[in-house]
Amino acid sequence: ALAGLPADTLRYKFTGSAGQSFGAFAAKGLTFKLEGEANDYVGKGLSGARLAIFPPASSTFAPEDNILIGNVALYGATSGELYVRGKAGERFAVRNSGATAVVEGVGDHGCEYMTGGRVLVLGHTGRNFAAGMSGGLAWIYDPAGTFPANCNPDMVALEGLAEEDETEILALLKQHHELTGSHLANFLLGSWEEEAGRFVKVFPLEYKRVLVGKVKAA
Repeated sequence: ALAGLPADTLRYKFTGSAGQSFGAFAAKGLTFKLEGEANDYVGKGLSGARLAIFPPASSTFAPEDNILIGNVALYGATSGELYVRGKAGERFAVRNSGATAVVEGVGDHGCEYMTGGRVLVLGHTGRNFAAGMSGGLAWIYDPAGTFPANCNPDMVALEGLAEEDETEILALLKQHHELTGSHLANFLLGSWEEEAGRFVKVFPLEYKRVLVGKVKAA
C-alpha cells in the first residue's frame, strides 16, 4: 500500500473567507491553516490532511461563542484531522468514517451516520446528536449538563470517561491549542482535574458490542 507523504510535508496558510469545500479530499502530507472563516463542506472527503481554522488575531469576538465554519463539515471523510477554534454549523461529521476533529460547538444532527473516527466537541451541541451513529467515538464537554437532552439515544450509550479517553482527549486539546491558539483548550488543559468529570462519552452500541466481543475472544 502507498504510505503517502509524511505529515506536514506541504504547509499552506490562508487568510480570509474560504468559501465552499475548503480542504475537500485533501490527502496525507498536506496541512492547511486558515485564519478566517469557511462555508459548508469543510474537509469533505478528507483523506489524511490536517486542517486548522481560527479567527483573525485582530478579531474581538469570543471564538467559542461564534460560528466559524458552515454546515456538513467532514462529510464522508476517511482520515485526517480538523481543528476549529469556534463553532460549526449543522450536520458536523455526517458520515465521517475515520477523521479526527476538535470543534468548540456544533449545530443540529452532529455526528449523524458516523461510522468511524473521533470527534471532540468543546461546547454546546444542537438537537439529534449521534442519530444513526454506528462507529467511532465522540466526547462532549458539557459543563451545563444539557447534552443528554440533545442526544438521540437510539444507537448510542452515554458514559463517563475511561482512562484511555482522557489520554486521547488531552492529546487532542494540546494539538488544538498548538494549531489554533484556543483559549478554551488551554483552560481545559490547565484545569483538567476539575473539568474531566464534565465530559460525556458518546459510545455507539454496535461498536461497543464489537469491542466487548474482541476482549472476550482474547
